Amino acid sequence: MNILKFFQPKDRIFFGLFEQVSDNVEKMGKKLREVVTTPDFAERQTIINQIEQMEHDADELTHQIFLELGKNFITPFDREDIHALASAIDDVADYIHGSAKKINFYKVDPSDFGIQKLAEVIEQGTVALRVAVMELRNMKNMVAITNSLVKINSLENQADDIYDLSIERLFETEPDAKEVIKKREIYQVMELVTDKCEDASNVIESIVVKYA
Repeated sequence: MNILKFFQPKDRIFFGLFEQVSDNVEKMGKKLREVVTTPDFAERQTIINQIEQMEHDADELTHQIFLELGKNFITPFDREDIHALASAIDDVADYIHGSAKKINFYKVDPSDFGIQKLAEVIEQGTVALRVAVMELRNMKNMVAITNSLVKINSLENQADDIYDLSIERLFETEPDAKEVIKKREIYQVMELVTDKCEDASNVIESIVVKYA
């Protein structure tokens, strides 16, 4: 038996799992955009239920990554980086689910400026994150990885600006204190999605610096 062949499949399994989880998170980002562009409460709830299932799938994939990390001493990059990247992407999934759930839980109108704009940024961030993760397997297209990481960083900055502007608008135009509290909490959770995308991006950057 070739010893290299014995190790290689276990080594490569991490890439497949990361690709699956990043693909899942990108789909969640698109579904969140559907949530905020769907005016009907019941239709929104159906989409939110789909997001919840995707979040469970993300949890399962993350758990599988951690199991493989425990079983294998041969890994494609540092164990700490594998753990950090899996955790960060899982956080993206958690906060997307949290954002979607709060919109219907609080019975908030998702046509709100801040919710719409943050959903756009989140969707773009999940697309860029998937591109970066997909390139980790070979690390041949460094331009694609770098462009994706720069994009994620830029989107996080945009989300900060949207959050600040949305809070300012909220206090200026919303007379109902309850609505202010509800919307502010939704903005906060949505903005956290972009923070977690940036966390994942920073881990990918660390991996690229070490291994590219």
